[in-house]
Amino acid sequence: MRRTDPGGHGPVRFGPALPEDGLPVLPELSAALAAAASCAQAEPVGGGPALLDAACGHGDRRGLPAAPDRVAVAPGAPALLMALTAAVGGDVLVPRPCAAWWAPEARLLGRPAFHVPTPPESGGVPDPYALLETVRRVRAEGGDPRLLVLSVADDPTATVAPPELLHETVEAAVAEGLHLVSDETWRDTLHAPRETVLLSPAEMLPEHVTVVTDLAGALLPSGWPAAIGRFPAGADGGALHARVLDVLTALDARVAAPVSVAVAYALAEPEPVTARTAATVRLHARVAAAARDAVVAAGALARPPQAGRHLYVDLTPLAPALTAHGVGDAQELEDFLTGRLGMPAPGGHRFGDDLEAPRVRLSTAPLLGDTVERRAECLASPEPLELPHVRSALDHLRTVFDDLRDEAQR
Repeated sequence: MRRTDPGGHGPVRFGPALPEDGLPVLPELSAALAAAASCAQAEPVGGGPALLDAACGHGDRRGLPAAPDRVAVAPGAPALLMALTAAVGGDVLVPRPCAAWWAPEARLLGRPAFHVPTPPESGGVPDPYALLETVRRVRAEGGDPRLLVLSVADDPTATVAPPELLHETVEAAVAEGLHLVSDETWRDTLHAPRETVLLSPAEMLPEHVTVVTDLAGALLPSGWPAAIGRFPAGADGGALHARVLDVLTALDARVAAPVSVAVAYALAEPEPVTARTAATVRLHARVAAAARDAVVAAGALARPPQAGRHLYVDLTPLAPALTAHGVGDAQELEDFLTGRLGMPAPGGHRFGDDLEAPRVRLSTAPLLGDTVERRAECLASPEPLELPHVRSALDHLRTVFDDLRDEAQR
């Protein structure tokens, strides 16, 4: 990732995309899309009946029931969050760090996005006391905080917030009159689902929470954008749903008709889809754990990844070596590590973290190989970490960080 972008926009303002799985498209999913390729009729804004029914079934199986008139499907989560931000109004609160695409939605609407610190053990959910203090300060300065965006299974930190923290934060937010948007893109990518307790804020206070799920997290290729919004029951939820549909209509933000057929197939979760999802999660969990072992052995800091296809690395202990290489902030660290590793290493500043803090998000897909065939081999192998190209990629990662450790010690 470079300092300048050929598209003409700043690399800090518009951050990196979701971590991709890097794998070939599931054949059954491709077949569903191909079968609908000749469909010329546009899918309605918010989704047609078949798509909404599939989305409702997907939520029901996760303990998030919603009627079709409380569900909307859009071409990606950013479109949904943009519409929600416009519909709710006021200022936006987000954790620090947070997903790179959250804050730009507010900025494009001319709304401030205030970052709230997260506790040491996990990201994605603000500390409840820090949240209350931020709300108080924003209001004292004439602001109007109305919306809190959070994520239980987090990008960029790859952690899952404990239920007790989530409960305290959600109750504090609702007591201050905030509406919550719960980004649950990564909820189906838990590395150890039997050992990790994940609760949605919508299970705690369902009348105050809208759930947004980008299907690129677990079910779809990132190039087929589709996301689900589940709105609260009751009059307030109905009015919010209607306002969001108004915004999506103004943007003509609709899922392409052939993609909608593939989306409905994926949301029904037939055996090929569930088997591929489980295999993908297992693969990326193993690679993420191995990558963390490599960076921690070199003296860097990283919480154990619990979800997703990434990990968040703090290189503060290696600061002397970084300084010797002229690395003084997260942007310079991004440039340095991207060149050394030969893979994207977006700095923490892209996720709302402090520019001065030497932190990066590393994704696991680049470690699976540089061809479709090699990545498919990873998916089929019972021991993907033993494949020569994966072992080589992890060895290179380890060498880069070990060299920094050795330089720091000297």
